[in-house]
Amino acid sequence: MKDNTADQTLCPVARAETVVGDRWTVLVLRELFARNHRFEEIQAQSGGTPQMITARLKKLEADGLLTRRVYNKRPLRHEYHLTEKGDAFFPVLMALRAWGETWCKSPREGRAMNYTHRVCGKPAGLGPVCESCGEPVHRADMVGERTPKYQKERDARWEAFKATR
Repeated sequence: MKDNTADQTLCPVARAETVVGDRWTVLVLRELFARNHRFEEIQAQSGGTPQMITARLKKLEADGLLTRRVYNKRPLRHEYHLTEKGDAFFPVLMALRAWGETWCKSPREGRAMNYTHRVCGKPAGLGPVCESCGEPVHRADMVGERTPKYQKERDARWEAFKATR
């Protein structure tokens, strides 16, 4: 599954792209950062087919970004959790978020998520430093809250997914 040409270059962008360089992988990681650990949650919110999500989860596990944990033995069911390597993707995801909020949406739409910086207790903004106190932002120091509009969108996806079951 790995692109052999990436092994032949010192370019870190080319190598990283072989691990996280497609839409579905990034959306799976987004859901793991949103603390959605079960397959159905990840599938519903990403919009991927079961085959697409399964393939991405297997690749992320093989690449060391996540681990599987059994939560039900009969039938066998797993949860997916980020490893240290997976957790280190957070600044990349935040950079994609900032770019998307700035360049891919109208200001009238407003942000999808608002983050509070625990260190100062004020809005963190789009990072990589807190817009309120100027300190670097880290995942452990952030509290995210979906805007009502974005929460409604996610709830509708979950309800539509459940209706197909």
